[in-house]
Formats: sequence, C-alpha cells, structure tokens
Amino acid sequence: MRPIIISVAITGSVPRKAHNPAVPITPEEQIESTHAAFEAGAALVHIHVRNDDETPSSDPDRFARVREGVRRHCPGMIVQFSTGGRGRAPAERASPLPLRPDMASLSTGSVNFPSIVYENQPPLVTELAGTMQRYGVKPEIEIFDLSHLHGARRLADAGLMDERAHLQFVLGIQNALPAERHLLEILVTEGLRLFPQASWGAAGIGRHQQPVSAWAIELGGHVRTGLEDNIRISGERLAASNAELVEIAAGQIRAAGHEVATPAEARALLRLAA
Repeated sequence: MRPIIISVAITGSVPRKAHNPAVPITPEEQIESTHAAFEAGAALVHIHVRNDDETPSSDPDRFARVREGVRRHCPGMIVQFSTGGRGRAPAERASPLPLRPDMASLSTGSVNFPSIVYENQPPLVTELAGTMQRYGVKPEIEIFDLSHLHGARRLADAGLMDERAHLQFVLGIQNALPAERHLLEILVTEGLRLFPQASWGAAGIGRHQQPVSAWAIELGGHVRTGLEDNIRISGERLAASNAELVEIAAGQIRAAGHEVATPAEARALLRLAA
C-alpha cells in the first residue's frame, strides 16, 4: 500500500469548441474546476490559461489569478504551470515562471502531434530549464519519446536540473508514442536507469486515459487525468468534469489496494517545500 499522486490537467491548449464543452476557460471557471478536483482527490493541478477568445495565453496576470484562487481554496495543492508551445511564441513560454509556481512542465525535445510538430528546440529547452532553476521551480519532464529522457539527462549533466527528477510519460497521442504497456515499461526502465532517484507518472490520451493510469499504478508510478487529455473521440462519452475524471482515477488507486496521496504526501514524494 502506497500513496499515489493524482495530477489533474484542467484545461490544455486545444480550443474548447474542438475539445470538450466542459473544459474550464476563464480563471474563475478554472479555480472552481480545480477546487472540485481537489475535493475528489487531486493533489497537483497542471495549468494552461486562455485569452477571452479561448486562444492559449501567456498572460502572467491570468496565471497569477488562477494560482491565487487555487491556493485560497485548495490548501497545499501543488501548482504546476505549463510551458507548452501550442499557440504561444517561444519567447512567451517562460513568462509566468517569475510567479514561482511549485512546478512547471518542461518538454526536452520535439515530437509530432496529430497535425503539427510540437517544437522544443535545444536552445529554448536550455533557456526554460535555466529560468526554472533561477526561480526555484521544479520541472516536470514531459516525455513524448525515448530521446527526451536523454535530453533531460543532458540538462542534469549541465547542472540545469536536479538528479531527483520527476518524469511524466505521455502515451496515446496520434503520431507520437502509442499507448502500449510494454512501451511504458521501457520508458520507466530507461528513466530510472538515467535518474535512479526519480519519481514518475504517466498520462494516457482520450480512451487510453484509464488503461495508462492502471499500468502506472501497477508499475509503481503516479497518475495524471483531466479534461486536457480527454480529447473527443467519435462515439465516446465525454467526462462531465475534471472532478469526475479524478474520481475515476481515485477509484482505480483504491481498487488496487493503494491510497490517494494527500497534498502533504505529494509534496514529500516530489521533494517540494510544504
């Protein structure tokens, strides 16, 4: 029996009209949705913000409003900002980091997505890692490909990130890694070979969300869920809320004989300040 962290990715960067109508867009909606997910068992929230026209935003004021609302209504919850690039210029991706969230996502290489190349050129990756280090923000290394683990290793060798990495494996994106258990096993084995002190979690996209969570639970990792990853697939019922997806993940954890990590336990597991 062990505590397992549930991370909830509440919004993402895909426009709501092309995604799920339940996705929270305004800071007020995001705070309310995060609070409900927190009550359901989420200990970490992964945040993208949007402009009024629903396009991805780098506005630090919007990030600050969501962060403060989460801190007020969800005591101890880990706040993680996205530095993802869909819809944002490279120069904008570090803009919310001076707000000093607990964590921020960091992709260490480029990858094909369904209709675009998600570009993470080495100079940008180095710049983002250095900015996170400067502001005391722990990176969550987003792994879309095996080579991205070695990109993280190069950052650590350059002194730009801690040996106690937190790795987030993403499976099931079209044109990237398929959601297959043996691939997750390979990624985990290589990740722990490169970073013996690492913690890790896994995320499945769309219909792969629950199977990938189950594999992560069985293999010793943590889970990510949320409407960002719950992309519309023809014939599938869409989740009504982030809280509903967290409840499903919490049920999986308890059914496997483990417990849902509290925010305090999650902070200890990820080596974050209380």
